[in-house]
Amino acid sequence: MISAGEFRNGVTIEFEGGIYTIIDFQHVKPGKGAAFVRSTLRNLETGSILEKTFRPSEKVPRAHIERRDLQYLYTDGTQYFFMDTESFEQLEIDASEIGKNMVYVKENDMVKVLEHNGRIFDVEPPIFAELKVTETEPGFKGDTAQGATKPATVETGATVKVPLFVSIDDTIKIDTRTGEYLGRV
Repeated sequence: MISAGEFRNGVTIEFEGGIYTIIDFQHVKPGKGAAFVRSTLRNLETGSILEKTFRPSEKVPRAHIERRDLQYLYTDGTQYFFMDTESFEQLEIDASEIGKNMVYVKENDMVKVLEHNGRIFDVEPPIFAELKVTETEPGFKGDTAQGATKPATVETGATVKVPLFVSIDDTIKIDTRTGEYLGRV
């Protein structure tokens, strides 16, 4: 158990039947009345944001999240298949649970799988991905408008906004947290 007075960014808690991580917290001591802790929580399963106020002495259970490094093997459309590189155990996870995080992951990439009480609820891809552009409109000479972008499809099927000079078969670096183009490789 952790009291609200001990909240820190990044701590995971069990609250109202879900697993939440503390994004932000603020200890407030008004001139009149009792102190309280104003917090912003992110549900790790759904991604939704919740703002909640706690009394400093209020206790909530701490959620112990286990992170395992697994190698992504392939997908059959409904399941994602992973392998533990130490034990060579294969694991399959339903695409409906983790599909949104796999758009920048290609076969044989290492990912972190998040588990709580033996149940896998999320996958963290590597922070940066180097992917090949498979489809984009050609850039034209003289097209030099400041900061202009165009959509490009990468080898995993994700669409990224890239500068006009990027062409097909270029390998680009992407921040998987935001989906932002970072540069050519």
